[in-house]
Amino acid sequence: MSQTGIVSEMNMSLLTTSFPPSPPSTVGRSRKCSVDDTSNGIAISSSTASDIETRPIYTLPPQNITKSVLPQDLKTPDNHVERDSRLIRLTGVHPFNCEAPLSDLYDEGFLTSENLHYVRNHGPVPLCDDNDTDRWTFTVEGMVEHPFTLSVRELIEQYEQITYPITLVCAGNRRKEQNVVRKSKGFSWGPAGLSTALWTGVGLGHLIAQAKPRRGARYVCFEGADNLPNGYYGTSVKLNWCLDPNRGILIAHKMNGNPLHPDHGKPVRVVIPGQIGGRSVKWLKRIIVTEEPSSNWYHIYDNRVLPTMVTPEESAGLSDTWMDERYAIYDLNTNSAICYPAHDETIPVINGPSTYNLRGYAYAGGGKRITRVEVTLDQGKTWRLSNIDYPEDQYRLAADGDTLYGGKVDMWWRETSFCWCFWEINLNVGELKTASDVMVRAMDESLMVQPRDMYWSVLGMMNNPWFRVVIHNLDHVLRFEHPTQPALMPGGWMERIKKAGGNLSNGQWGEMSGGQDRLPLVEKPETEICMTDSKVNRLVAPEEIRQHSGEESPWFIVNGQVYDGTPFLEGHPGGAASIFGAAGQDVTEEFIAIHSENAKTMMPAYHIGRLEDSALAQLSHGNADRDPNRAVFLDTKTWSTATLQEKIQVSSDAKIFRFKMNHDDQMIGLPTGQHLMMRIRDPVTQESIIRAYTPLSEATDKGRLDLLIKIYNDVPERKGGKMTQALDALPIDHGVEFKGPVGKFEYLGNGLCSVAGRHLQISRFNMICGGSGITPIFQVLRAVMNNADDPTECIVLDGNRVEEDILCRLQLDEILSRAKQRCRLLHCLSRPGPSWCGKSGRIDKKLISAEIGLPRPGTKDLVLLCGPPSMESGVHGILKVLGWSDDDIIIF
Repeated sequence: MSQTGIVSEMNMSLLTTSFPPSPPSTVGRSRKCSVDDTSNGIAISSSTASDIETRPIYTLPPQNITKSVLPQDLKTPDNHVERDSRLIRLTGVHPFNCEAPLSDLYDEGFLTSENLHYVRNHGPVPLCDDNDTDRWTFTVEGMVEHPFTLSVRELIEQYEQITYPITLVCAGNRRKEQNVVRKSKGFSWGPAGLSTALWTGVGLGHLIAQAKPRRGARYVCFEGADNLPNGYYGTSVKLNWCLDPNRGILIAHKMNGNPLHPDHGKPVRVVIPGQIGGRSVKWLKRIIVTEEPSSNWYHIYDNRVLPTMVTPEESAGLSDTWMDERYAIYDLNTNSAICYPAHDETIPVINGPSTYNLRGYAYAGGGKRITRVEVTLDQGKTWRLSNIDYPEDQYRLAADGDTLYGGKVDMWWRETSFCWCFWEINLNVGELKTASDVMVRAMDESLMVQPRDMYWSVLGMMNNPWFRVVIHNLDHVLRFEHPTQPALMPGGWMERIKKAGGNLSNGQWGEMSGGQDRLPLVEKPETEICMTDSKVNRLVAPEEIRQHSGEESPWFIVNGQVYDGTPFLEGHPGGAASIFGAAGQDVTEEFIAIHSENAKTMMPAYHIGRLEDSALAQLSHGNADRDPNRAVFLDTKTWSTATLQEKIQVSSDAKIFRFKMNHDDQMIGLPTGQHLMMRIRDPVTQESIIRAYTPLSEATDKGRLDLLIKIYNDVPERKGGKMTQALDALPIDHGVEFKGPVGKFEYLGNGLCSVAGRHLQISRFNMICGGSGITPIFQVLRAVMNNADDPTECIVLDGNRVEEDILCRLQLDEILSRAKQRCRLLHCLSRPGPSWCGKSGRIDKKLISAEIGLPRPGTKDLVLLCGPPSMESGVHGILKVLGWSDDDIIIF
């Protein structure tokens, strides 16, 4: 087979089908071809110098087949996106991440149809109506002399258009193999996380040159319109790459001759050949020339290969490691896969074919070309060269002025390669019968070859060891077994060997040698708590949910099941507001993230039925901000986004995190004594981390929100705080979501408070706290003491380990200096230094008895308690022994 794969004497059917047919000999004749859109589809014209024959030289994309909005998407924000049902979903229903079945992808040939092109989405697909496509704008800004804004119409009408075939590859391609060895933080891509299309647009270098970068500029950042929990998706590449026409970076508005599909960036996107797909930002809104790489959350936390010794658990606290550009992924690495034989394919060995045509794909990165693909039947002892076909080379034959879909096919001068290639080799079936497996590896023109063994990393990116297919000789047939199947699909020799106790990291692909590599099989099935009542089979309609979306008889939804929160309004630890905020909402994510196993076991008592399948599509998803100009930031039913502005170090392990709300006059909207919920998502797994916090900010503060948080890092003897470490790693200018207020306690002023809806007149607050538990205590103390007419007294016992751990100390001292008659403050250290003159030891029964004592007759006192769980439990037990009732103890 020809190594160049240049097409000449091929009829139309072969051209539109593309590889695997073998290319015939090259005809070096000058030809003129153009392919443009017509009302009837694609019109093709060509002419030769002698005008004797008429034929195209290009492989054309497969025709799209009819798509529709699939039933599972009706329940999601993507209910406007039509998709092909053959695509394999990798992350459940939403967000939409998918690959094609490997055989279907390969069978389409060099160019992939819109139907089967892989999709990587981090959240909802931005909606752009067809009528608004031409008016969609993006900016070119930053360190440039002439920033400007450009519409899609202007991009098409005012700039020269080019069309290139480009293969896009997700950095997670083949990640399922890594996840079987050891779970990474990424979802399980199979080997079909790549696709090739004809992209039409404008060379990015023209736009950058027009803006005139200033001296010192070194990077170009891109930002899309997909507004995600951690801000808009964005990333960056080097400025000199953007200016280099050899790199071929496009601002594209067409794919395979059609306007972009919503999943692929409608109406305009970046397409970067030779680099991971995560750099090709979709739904483009901003191009920013900068001095430093992007500080976008997704640039830092989404596409990195960290050192292999970093575990998923450790990674949460390693913000400096994540920000190290040495670990960022740009160019693709060399990779290949076997497509035929397919997984579970069989061939007869009796009266069957004498040879088998082994076939697959390969690709390299950074514009490099695959120069050899080798196959082994003896686990690497000997190798055989396969034939390589590069259909991309067809397009290099285009004459000056040739166009495809309105774009010049200007490739004759470019030596860089932007696409995958195909390889094949005929093997004797007799040899396959005696082999235990067949493996493939590829080498690029820099002589970089795929490694034998896996380089496991915390995100599971760039997996490219030899691709191994196991051969099972079943007497009459040979059955072939691929390493894995994508997503949660079972199958593959890796899962089989792991379940049998094999060690996949033993250097022999988990195969046993005398039993010495066998691992004990200790898979313990997880016990799933049943949250439904088996006797309840009622079907709940959307109208009923809407009728119970207020404070009268609130219903809420978890995992598609409907629950009545009315019986638990008074007893809920978060107060009735927590249930009111959930009324009429699907709160699956919040419920699972926050509630204990004990809470889940209580759910069958509140179960009233199953939601109709079509109902969720008719309900509010509760994940989009309301009017940003509203006066109050917080909302009980909607997650609202604030942007991290600053991190202020207050001790070795505590910081004030300052967030900017929507506008300078916006109030927080948090009553004194209540708290808010904060949500951060893992950028790869989309897992929600939700915790409750009380801000330092006062309810009347405007424009900004301050949270004092103690960072609990991982140490050898214990795991750290998942939320606090994730928050500490959050880059500046990224968004965090908030909801609230929640809580059953509220201080109304002048000694009046509300507890679970009951109004109480308080004479004294006895406040006991530890560590960062000072924040809700401080909030109430400040409200009491800032009002000189408030007669309420306060006693504060603040427990910490060392003097540095005392948080809000200056603020507490300032309050004490103004209100000594009504406030008594005692700090107690369990590990005091030699200069400490205050209380020592823990907050125990002796200290509580001396400072707070028994409930005072004739008065109404409350204990407010907040601290680590062990402290709360211990202090609560002491108070009960001293005669305090649960009605008199509020645990924040």
